[in-house]
Amino acid sequence: MTKRMTRILLTILMYAGVVVFLFPYFTGRISTGVLFMIIGAGATVVFGILRCYLTEGDCGRIPHHSRDW
Repeated sequence: MTKRMTRILLTILMYAGVVVFLFPYFTGRISTGVLFMIIGAGATVVFGILRCYLTEGDCGRIPHHSRDW
């Protein structure tokens, strides 16, 4: 799988987490809302971090070569 396809797939999964997070508001079933909010927010964060680390390449630590003072 290329880097571009990985980025597209992780972006879709990240937005799917947002949809899961908002699902109780669309259906009006707030009784299961907490579970959906936890799962949706967790999926969004995990897939967003994976997208950043696997495709962007600039999410790691900034290299420190010299003194900053």
